[in-house]
Amino acid sequence: MTLTQLDYIVAVDTYRHFATAAEACHVTQPTLSMQIQKLEDELGILVFDRSKQPVVPTETGQTVLAQARDVLRAARRIPEIVSESKEDFRGDFRIGIIPTLAPYLLPYFIGEFVGKYPAVSVHIQELVTEHVVEKLRNGLIDVGLVVTPLEENGITEIPLFQEPFVAYAADSNPLLDKTAVSSSDLLSDGLWLLTEGHCFRTQVMNLCGADRHSNGKTTLRYETGSLETLIKLIDRQDGFTLLPFLATLDMDATRQARLRPFDAPAPVREVSIVTHRSFLKRQLINALKQEIMAHLPPEIIGVTKGGRVASVR
Repeated sequence: MTLTQLDYIVAVDTYRHFATAAEACHVTQPTLSMQIQKLEDELGILVFDRSKQPVVPTETGQTVLAQARDVLRAARRIPEIVSESKEDFRGDFRIGIIPTLAPYLLPYFIGEFVGKYPAVSVHIQELVTEHVVEKLRNGLIDVGLVVTPLEENGITEIPLFQEPFVAYAADSNPLLDKTAVSSSDLLSDGLWLLTEGHCFRTQVMNLCGADRHSNGKTTLRYETGSLETLIKLIDRQDGFTLLPFLATLDMDATRQARLRPFDAPAPVREVSIVTHRSFLKRQLINALKQEIMAHLPPEIIGVTKGGRVASVR
């Protein structure tokens, strides 16, 4: 049994296709298939059921694959220990970040992070939370920036800061008659939401009670895939939505006038770094945390350090 063979079976499990796995491993498909066959012969079991498409692990294969991933993580940790002892930051660093954070948080720190560690090749993907967790488990990314708690087995959460929610309403909406809003003010018709799959959608629905009805009409009016689309729709139509605070900082004066804070305790979401429990690149992850915290807007730092807030899940 070799680490290369373990790499190959993990690749097939990840891509569920022998040709794609071979391409990802930079070998020919016959080479990959032969090495997997040798491993199966040595173990006396079938790791994969090749009769199904896409290919799937056998029941015993699933257990073998879980152990293979742990072995590979442990093996990759050894050179990282050496690099950390030399304070030598280099190599690939793969980050997954949810879409409701990416355009608003990344600009604050990513330039400084890349400039400080020029030997590190940073790869960033926008992913919904479910896919961040999946890619962490499969070793396809090193770290995620998401909203927590996730309560996922095998996933480590490193809280960073708390981000308040604010209401954003059209000029004609009654919410703008208030200096601050409460959750009961959000039960009226006209709520605009992100599409399913976005954790921010779930948090907004939990806060607004979007499964409830007002005047016989559902509070759900429309769904879209980006916060910027929500904002533009409200600018030109009617209704309201909730936004994370970071999404409001670059707004012009006209849009700022359409924002309303919440009464205390203000609802917030917890933003965290998440890793696999046996995560690698520990010094890089710690450096990432330090860089994010060093460049947060002062308004966010104030909320994180104290104040009357209520976490929304």
